[in-house]
Amino acid sequence: MNRSPDAIEASYVACRRIARHSGSNFYAAFVLLPRAKRRAMDVLYAFMRHTDDLADNPEPVLGRRKALDRWRAAVERTLLGDFSPADGADTPIRGPYYTAQQAGKALLPALADVVRRFQVPPNHLRAVIDGVEMDLSKRRYETFAELQEYCERVASAVGLACIHVWGFRGHEALEPARKCGIALQLTNILRDLREDVRQDRVYLPLEDLRQCGYSVEDLVAGVADERFGRLMELEIDRAEQFYREGNRLAAWLEPDGRKIFGMMTTTYHSLLKKIARRPADVLLRRVRLSNFKKLQLTARWALLPSQAAAL
Repeated sequence: MNRSPDAIEASYVACRRIARHSGSNFYAAFVLLPRAKRRAMDVLYAFMRHTDDLADNPEPVLGRRKALDRWRAAVERTLLGDFSPADGADTPIRGPYYTAQQAGKALLPALADVVRRFQVPPNHLRAVIDGVEMDLSKRRYETFAELQEYCERVASAVGLACIHVWGFRGHEALEPARKCGIALQLTNILRDLREDVRQDRVYLPLEDLRQCGYSVEDLVAGVADERFGRLMELEIDRAEQFYREGNRLAAWLEPDGRKIFGMMTTTYHSLLKKIARRPADVLLRRVRLSNFKKLQLTARWALLPSQAAAL
């Protein structure tokens, strides 16, 4: 692989472009980090975005599965220091700048550099690809244990990769990082309930629906009665528990890591609280935080001294 300084720098620039145009709540938090860590977060985010886009596009499932297989192989070769010009996939990626093939080739040199510089365990990257691939075949989850496995792959693995960039002390950080990832993914699932069911995807455990006397058919029909209220209370309470346990991560992070962790977590926790106030809204539209609320959260964590940053 071409590891010249110019090639690596061009790759970092490409990753920043992909991250900046993503529209994610996470991207705004990157400004709280010093330059080297901020650039590394651009790279990790570009990797996550690209991986997700390969699985979530209009192509037939077989084509998406093949694209993910090619991407998995390309990442493995890159981590071993062997990069092929043909690496990538040819399914279009969202965004105005790159096809998936171009994006894959663009971000790989910087990804290898970040893994090396920050000692990011490659297994976390592999887990993300495996988790995204689950969406190609699994549309129902019988138990929470099954759903938790999915959450750990698509979200906890992301958080565990990120804390290597942010900096942390001791293995005690790993478990709360895992639980925080689950909390954030559960929030995403509740927020996207309407969009997912329209694609015949139901992430809420079927055992929870039965416990509340609710059904998939009710969910498809948008029934928002007392049974749905009980279901949402159950899911929100579970997410709250994971937030409480995940918030312990702050104590093990380096000071600048606490700030970005605080902003990311409080942003998504605020979203969960908004859903909890009017649970039926998730059946009508995608619940979002207002721009003013996002600005408040950004200002809070940007202005807070690093040493004082704690949840």
